[in-house]
Amino acid sequence: MADETAHIYEPCGGHGLSHDPFNAIVGPRPIGWISTVSRDGVRNLAPYSFFNAFNYRPPIVGFSSIGWKDSVANIEATGEFVWNLATRPLAEGMNATSAAVGSDVDEFSHSGLTPVQSRLVAADRVLESPVNFECRLTQLIQLVAANGSPVQTWLVLGEVVAVHIDRRLIVDGVYDTAAARPILRAGRMGDYAEITPEAMFEMRRPG
Repeated sequence: MADETAHIYEPCGGHGLSHDPFNAIVGPRPIGWISTVSRDGVRNLAPYSFFNAFNYRPPIVGFSSIGWKDSVANIEATGEFVWNLATRPLAEGMNATSAAVGSDVDEFSHSGLTPVQSRLVAADRVLESPVNFECRLTQLIQLVAANGSPVQTWLVLGEVVAVHIDRRLIVDGVYDTAAARPILRAGRMGDYAEITPEAMFEMRRPG
């Protein structure tokens, strides 16, 4: 019996809507604002809408790049990258780093953001960002479809080897998520969400 209350489609045949709903449904998602440096010393800074954390000990984060982009090429060459927290005050600067520019362009300069030396990796951090993860590459994986055919998308996983947190975000020894005003990607043509204190609620796991 057909379900008349649901819009049903098979992605291989198209979604039948004015815009693909997939990345709006799987969201909001943390933003992978990734800084890298090439072997020639050219800085790169770019946001990725598919990003998340995957392990506690050791801490591992990862992002997915649709297409072989400068970030992936730099990470493959150097084995290092930095994740920078994108926040509401930095939204416009973050968005500026998504512009399609040549591999010889320094997105820090292009966007008016300040590079600052990292502690353990060669890639610079975004000074204005209140949280930075210095990472070393653990896996670089080309995705494949269910039929085994390769997809032109690469998953980059990295171990977090150093963490920088603005002390103002630590209250009584606890990191205050909402105080940083992080922004998240929410799909459609350019939707984002901001985490505010009013959006937070607490729910403990069952004993």
